[in-house]
Amino acid sequence: MSRITTDPKQCGGQPCIRGMRIRVMDVLDLLAAGSSQEEILEDYPYLEAEDIVACVEFAAPTP
Repeated sequence: MSRITTDPKQCGGQPCIRGMRIRVMDVLDLLAAGSSQEEILEDYPYLEAEDIVACVEFAAPTP
């Protein structure tokens, strides 16, 4: 199962993490605001480190 999922019935069809109601955009916004991976994982204990990596890779896929 991919860590990044989309469902037109959830979060307006925006990419989310593992079917949860936390959007990729939310994680990227936290990172852009200066939050560390450790801070995000502490604030969102249901996330895993691999989820954050998947969000970054989703935003900037490698060729």
